[in-house]
Amino acid sequence: MKIYFVVNNPQSWQLDIPGVEVVSAKSYLTNSEYSSQRNAKVFNLCRSYKYQSTGYYVSLLAQARGHKPLPSVQTIQDLKSPTITRHVSSELEDIIAASLQHIQGDKFTLSIYFGQNVSKCHNRLSQKLFGQFQAPLLLAQFVKNEDGWQLQNISPLLSSEIPEHHHEFVVEVAKEYLTKKRGNLKKKINLGYDLAILYNPEDITSPSNEKAVQKFLKAAEGVGFSPEVISKEDYSRIAEFDALFIRETTSVNHHTYRFARRATAEGLAVIDDPESILRCTNKVYLAEVLERHHIMAPKTLILHSDNVDQVGRQMGFPCVLKLPDGSFSNGVVRVDNETQLFEIVPDLLEKSDLLIAQEYIPTSFDWRVTIFDQKPLFVCKYFMARKHWQIFERSNDGKMYCGKHETLPVSMAPKKVVRTALRAANLIGNGLYGVDIKETPHACYVIEINDNPSIDAGVEDQVLEDELYYKIMGGILSRVEHIKNGYGRSK
Repeated sequence: MKIYFVVNNPQSWQLDIPGVEVVSAKSYLTNSEYSSQRNAKVFNLCRSYKYQSTGYYVSLLAQARGHKPLPSVQTIQDLKSPTITRHVSSELEDIIAASLQHIQGDKFTLSIYFGQNVSKCHNRLSQKLFGQFQAPLLLAQFVKNEDGWQLQNISPLLSSEIPEHHHEFVVEVAKEYLTKKRGNLKKKINLGYDLAILYNPEDITSPSNEKAVQKFLKAAEGVGFSPEVISKEDYSRIAEFDALFIRETTSVNHHTYRFARRATAEGLAVIDDPESILRCTNKVYLAEVLERHHIMAPKTLILHSDNVDQVGRQMGFPCVLKLPDGSFSNGVVRVDNETQLFEIVPDLLEKSDLLIAQEYIPTSFDWRVTIFDQKPLFVCKYFMARKHWQIFERSNDGKMYCGKHETLPVSMAPKKVVRTALRAANLIGNGLYGVDIKETPHACYVIEINDNPSIDAGVEDQVLEDELYYKIMGGILSRVEHIKNGYGRSK
């Protein structure tokens, strides 16, 4: 893969970095050699990123050509936004305080070179800021007031402003940065598109086990991706990929959602996309949307501090209380009488202003229909944990137990179950969803729509086996090609 450093005037460029082609902005914008280059990383080091300036168009056309620019146009816009600067300052408050605790005076300027600073004590802060504002050279300005240190402004750092005694350091960190990114370069040249799989092997609630992730990697290579497993520490690297596949339990107030949002803004194909995460992880939203579209669900009451006394009249007992963003049976409680209700609700309302109260529908198992691109892939029966009313049971010591499972081809599931699941999932989007359904003699009730359904090797892949992984990877590849061909994101 070609690596271009695009500058206004190559004659004034003073840093000798191996493996890099220094190109004038005018040449990059007008020379067909660059517009026809398929795989390239573009480090935009122009003097200005002002709207419709040469520097702005370098990043804009790099994205249009399918190159990977740093900064992207989205990052350029972020650098201009005081609102985003304030948000980042608040989010990194503790890291800023720790990094600048020994600084005298009430102003400080931090130079960030490819995510690093010449002083190692500022490296963590530098890396975090680089993760938020992915530009190769940055200048962060801080002020100290009665509330402590705050990020006042962050802007691109001109190469001409780098002190001469920093040149050697900048060359070294640039080489380190480029080498780290180019570890799989030979493979990437042959395969064309880069896929990131966000995964945490230490999370027991991850929707895929390690063996499944290895199967996803193999299938990704098989369809034409150069795949790589990344962690939450790789936020700053999102722009180097063409697609992001999240295999962690998602939540809005969580790094998974930030990854999805940033990847979408950078023009990547994303599963799970941020809209799906927002919609699926909030049971209040799901209750409203299912009711509006007349899809059967257990009788539901949006619960708040003023209507707790209505639960008995509307739901009866036992009933189920849920935190809006609970997962894997966490934040889900069965109450058997009014006394339990009034004991439990205050604690839950401390975590969320709104709760879900739902009719209790006892069944020996729940159906799970897993859907991708608005087509069902397979169906599972998830049985309740032994002597428990849920599929998952959490013990007092934090261990989690689950019931048995049975994976079936779609053709062997009741048609009304599959039909109901498809109707529900299509209200969310065309991503990867798992729709949980309770079937009774009278109706099929949608319990949840999950945006990152479980796909564990040896469980959910028992019917389709390796074909399952290829189907999903092939679908993501189609989304990448859709974007690269100029049709925008596939919603």
